[in-house]
Amino acid sequence: MPLSTPELCLFCRRLHAWDDATSPSRGADPDLIWRFPHSVVVLGSWQYFHGYCVLVSRTHAEELSQLERTTREAFLAEMCLLAEALEQEFRPRKLNYELLGNQVPHLHWHLFPRYAEDPGHLKPVWVAIDQAEGNAGEQARLTTGPCPREETARRIARRLQELTGR
Repeated sequence: MPLSTPELCLFCRRLHAWDDATSPSRGADPDLIWRFPHSVVVLGSWQYFHGYCVLVSRTHAEELSQLERTTREAFLAEMCLLAEALEQEFRPRKLNYELLGNQVPHLHWHLFPRYAEDPGHLKPVWVAIDQAEGNAGEQARLTTGPCPREETARRIARRLQELTGR
């Protein structure tokens, strides 16, 4: 039984708002970084993991297996382009990829750049995020990156533009 429907889905509603914006790559939402044909890139909240992004499928589905094969392949190719952009721009030690959907049952990838100077680089990011719940100081630390969010978004968009040629 499906956990959500497109009419009730948070990401489906946000996709309509993102698609209504006028720019080919970024719109009125400052967190919207890029529009691919099968997904959109949004800057994530936890910028302690500098460059953290969420790639949201344009198709409402809860599992990869629910996407038609060519759509699935295109969605995964777009995820790889985003990963390449993050690797080139921020030079992380490692990228963590997560496709969960436990809280929002709509296909979306979390791409977390991990850096050697992160004392928790061997632990899943969700450990730190969970510990920050209810702790305003820790939340502020994890949502603050080394540069302003707008600059981070611009840098990722510029790399995607170079990689896609648009």
